Amino acid sequence: MFDREHRFHEAAHESYVSWMSSQAIAGVAVWAHTGRGLLLDDETAQRVMRQWRAGVVDKPLIAGVGAHADSEDATSATLAMAQTAADYGADALLVYPPSWLKRHELRDSLIVKHHEQLSKLGLPLVLFYLYEAAGGVRYTETVLDELLTLPNVIGIKMATLDSVMTYQDVANHIQSRHPDKLLITGEDRFLGYSLRRGARAALIGMGAVCSDLQAELIDAHFAGKAERFLELSDLVDRLAEVLFIHPMEGYIGRILYALAKLGVISAEAANDPWGPALTATELDNIDALLNTLSVEVG
Repeated sequence: MFDREHRFHEAAHESYVSWMSSQAIAGVAVWAHTGRGLLLDDETAQRVMRQWRAGVVDKPLIAGVGAHADSEDATSATLAMAQTAADYGADALLVYPPSWLKRHELRDSLIVKHHEQLSKLGLPLVLFYLYEAAGGVRYTETVLDELLTLPNVIGIKMATLDSVMTYQDVANHIQSRHPDKLLITGEDRFLGYSLRRGARAALIGMGAVCSDLQAELIDAHFAGKAERFLELSDLVDRLAEVLFIHPMEGYIGRILYALAKLGVISAEAANDPWGPALTATELDNIDALLNTLSVEVG
């Protein structure tokens, strides 16, 4: 949460943490992309982590760890961020893709080595398969096999956005070769379908708003309540279709706007310093969708 002058809005953040702690969540992810984890200054990052750790004491806290592609020693920077996360009470680490290795001639072996060093810290690791346009790296099946057998790796978060084929292929690979690992969906635009194709948990930007709606969708899926699952899947898809649109970097500002419209945070705190300006059409579409949800869900 930032004000219009791009200063961290601590009061709004405290309100948000309090609200989220009352939602039907299994845990929280801090310093991930939705929280602009790689863009926060050290002081703000620590304040954010401390507030979450104090506000959500009975649920797992997963910390995103990584580095900018232009970091002098990106792996060392990632390890430092991971150690800080551990010091402040993180229960697990979500490893940003090492995008600086994307075009390296030894890419595959260095990707594995990067994760090996993180696994030595002892915290559970969640791998992150992110589409390349958002800074991700394509992992081959061989790399996936090596990563998923590293000590402390508990699963992988998939965020392919519009590549259903990639999601299907990786999901099939995990189910056939690594059934003991957790497939976590990060697929906001096809959440219901990703559950049907094997995801057993969700770690998604959309989960930052209307969390109970998505939690009910997941519960309906695992309980075999097909009619309710289909109904909720349609509603959640409509939510994603007003939040996750081009330009994609605007989704964080759209979520903040939705949180303000729902009264979770103040309007003055609904600013993303790094995202594009939102258009009147975008805001009108979010308003209309939230009004619809309040009627259909309420």
